[in-house]
Amino acid sequence: MKDLERNNIIFGAAYYPEYMPFERLQEDIAMMQEAGMNTVRIAESTWSTLEPVEGKFDFSYVDKVLAAVEKAGMYTVIGTPTYAIPSWLEKKCPEVMVFNGYTRAKYGRRQIMDIVHPVFRQCAENVICRLLEHTAKNPCVIGFQIDNETKHYGTASPEVQAMFVEYLKEQFHTTERLNDVFGLRYWSNSIHDWSDFPDMAGCIHGGLASEFAKFQRSLAAEYLMWQSEIVKKYKRQDQFITHNFDFEWKKFGADIAQDGYSYGVQPDINHYEASKAVTIAGTDIYHPTQDDLTGAEIAFGGDSIRTLKDSSYLVLECQAQAFKYWTPYPGQLRLQGYSHLASGAEGIMYWNWHSIHDGYETYWKGVLSHDLAVNPAYEEAGTFGREIAGIGKDVLCISRKSPVALVVDNQSLTGFRWFPIDKDLSYNDVVRRMYDCLYEMNIPCDVIDIHQMEERFDQEDKPYQMIVTPVLYSVSDTFVQKLKKYVQSGGVLVSSFKSFVADRHLSVYPDAQPHGMTECFGMSYNQFTEPGRIKVAGEQVLYFAELLKPDS
Repeated sequence: MKDLERNNIIFGAAYYPEYMPFERLQEDIAMMQEAGMNTVRIAESTWSTLEPVEGKFDFSYVDKVLAAVEKAGMYTVIGTPTYAIPSWLEKKCPEVMVFNGYTRAKYGRRQIMDIVHPVFRQCAENVICRLLEHTAKNPCVIGFQIDNETKHYGTASPEVQAMFVEYLKEQFHTTERLNDVFGLRYWSNSIHDWSDFPDMAGCIHGGLASEFAKFQRSLAAEYLMWQSEIVKKYKRQDQFITHNFDFEWKKFGADIAQDGYSYGVQPDINHYEASKAVTIAGTDIYHPTQDDLTGAEIAFGGDSIRTLKDSSYLVLECQAQAFKYWTPYPGQLRLQGYSHLASGAEGIMYWNWHSIHDGYETYWKGVLSHDLAVNPAYEEAGTFGREIAGIGKDVLCISRKSPVALVVDNQSLTGFRWFPIDKDLSYNDVVRRMYDCLYEMNIPCDVIDIHQMEERFDQEDKPYQMIVTPVLYSVSDTFVQKLKKYVQSGGVLVSSFKSFVADRHLSVYPDAQPHGMTECFGMSYNQFTEPGRIKVAGEQVLYFAELLKPDS
């Protein structure tokens, strides 16, 4: 990463002067400097501004920002502008709009394109290349953010499904093997020629559907790697590549921009798989505040992203004011900033610098309100910014070694969606309940993907003092054996209900549950029920009860 004289924490905001009702670039830069900010992120949302007509580029606003930033001694992160496509691209090729198996998206919103469509890829590559040609050599550009909060967006076009069939051929070789693995004889779903493979939109097999979801996640990871390889052709050695990985969004209930917060494991991209595309992991973390500020969302997000590369990370987006119920109480914005640093962040950037006067996110407020004047949020951000400017060197040399790992798994998440135990309980609800218990007890924790956990087991039998597995529904025999060896080595294993139930294709194991772990836990079960009025220690038991039989 460029030095920043590298004694400083990256601190700043996403900046959109092209959204402003009037010119005020110099005033904004001066206000940022006064607040201790040293970095802006630009360009990730403005493809139609950079390329208003196919093949005709206008980088004038980018040039103005870079000139002002460089003159001020500040730094810039350039975002590739591919997550919101221009209307001319939809007119050129309507098929670039994502097809989810039922309907094709209509133009307007962001993240509605088919990330594997060749026309989209060609046009995206053109704008990325031209933008990087124009900016990469600028000394104030310290790195690049590829795309924005990438996911697969439900892509299930006929072309994607044909790719999926080829993937299945590589994995299983014969239709007989495919039928056996996924139990496709059920309801006469078995196939005997690859050309007869059905449309996945009507799939009633959780295992096969989970394989398609896994394949879709791999498309999102491949897409980020594709962008990363393009960026590598232009970037300097000292410039980083990052991405703002986001989390499953928990809605309050309204279908508006100002609703919800970062909650749990992202279902539509595997962060660990996709993190191979970046040199430093980044994230977006949004959370309740005012009376509902706990710090748990900040900690969960940080513990998840830090673990991806076992290194510090960038918070590329977090809230300043945002929603009406997130306007921070005095002291909270500063507290939130230090909480990010405590989790291992080496950069904190607000979304966004100024509240937007038009569009879908008009009332997702930035550091500045709509009057663009000094306000308490700006003043407190400045207090924090000036403080960390003096301690950056000390903070950046801090490392963390967590004694506990909480294992998360996209395959188990999919399984819990297909086979839920209650309409009001999700996979991430269980993950967060177990994680939040650790957080409330002040126990440091790595939130780690199951594949990364397997790699750690290959390196040592006991990589953590304790391992927690919330709803590890889908598990291989290999991983079961590694967990048993871990326990035999003195490790502590804490597992929830609905763990060790099915294989990696969601076929339920035909033996006593928890599969392969009955001796380890000293119990087994083959029945489960609704808890009814049962209480434990005076507390109502909710959702699900496994009828355990102790070994003795």
